[in-house]
Formats: sequence, structure tokens, C-alpha cells
Amino acid sequence: AEPMDRRQTVSSLIAEEEADVSDLIDTLANRVGMQALYRFAPVESDLPERSFCRVPALAPEETKDWPEHWPRPTRLLARPEPVQAMAELPDQPPLFFIWRGVRRKVKCADGPERVFGEWWKNDAELTIARDYFRVEDTSGERFWLYRAGDGEHGETGSQGWFLHGIFG
Repeated sequence: AEPMDRRQTVSSLIAEEEADVSDLIDTLANRVGMQALYRFAPVESDLPERSFCRVPALAPEETKDWPEHWPRPTRLLARPEPVQAMAELPDQPPLFFIWRGVRRKVKCADGPERVFGEWWKNDAELTIARDYFRVEDTSGERFWLYRAGDGEHGETGSQGWFLHGIFG
């Protein structure tokens, strides 16, 4: 801990100046290394795992904004984890799912949000589809699940269920 200099606050009638975090970044970089400090920036991509990139902590702000049309989880798993799930119809959310040995009954759900593969980047993604659902279990935890495929056609994916993120 260091003593802090007292500063007089500016009147609320005057526009506030932007916070300068460069001193904080320098202090943290000295302790953990600059390579450990980064922030995320949006990247134009339909696939969630490709929709962001790491940039240096003090890199200039980009003009791109994060998409707001569908909420995204606060924690995206490094790799989607397979879950066992049961849904009534191909376009319905699961009634329950089993993740890491724990059975979770779905209380409410929203979706599907259909995401297609980026066929212009990879021929293998030409027919791939995912149906994402935001689900809440009976204990109040919220998850982001998807079914690999459209639920009807085998060429669109394995039809298996995966957990891709957790809402805070």
C-alpha cells in the first residue's frame, strides 16, 4: 500500500475527464508482466469463439461496438463441453441437462439463436449450424447451451448438446 495524494474533486457541473489507468497498468505490469495484461476487443464473426481477440491493455479504443442483438455470457468456456440433454422437439430448449455429473432441470429458456458456420473461411463449415439457448436451472444458475446441428439433418452437425458459456 502506498499513501495517496489528496485531490480536490471537480464540480459535477463540469464535464468529467476520462479516467487515466496508465499508472495502474504500469504498476500491474511491473508485478505480473505486460504479457499478462490485456483486454478484449470485438471481432466481426458469427461464431462466438471467434468474435473477440486479445489486445494490449493500453491499446487505443476501436470504433467497433460489441453486438447487442443477443446477450452473451460473461464467461465463455475455452472449449464447449459436451452435456447430455433431452429436448421435446428439434427446435425446443432442453428439459434437463447433465453437466460434469450434475443433473440440472431447466426452469426457463430463451432461444434458439441459430448460428451458421463461416463457410467463406473454411469449406468444412459450409453446412454447419448451431442452435443456442439461454437456460436457467431450478437453482437460478444461467447457462448458454447449444445443439450442434439443426435438429433434423445429420449433415448440419452431430445433434449433440454442448455447454458454451455461463452467465454471471
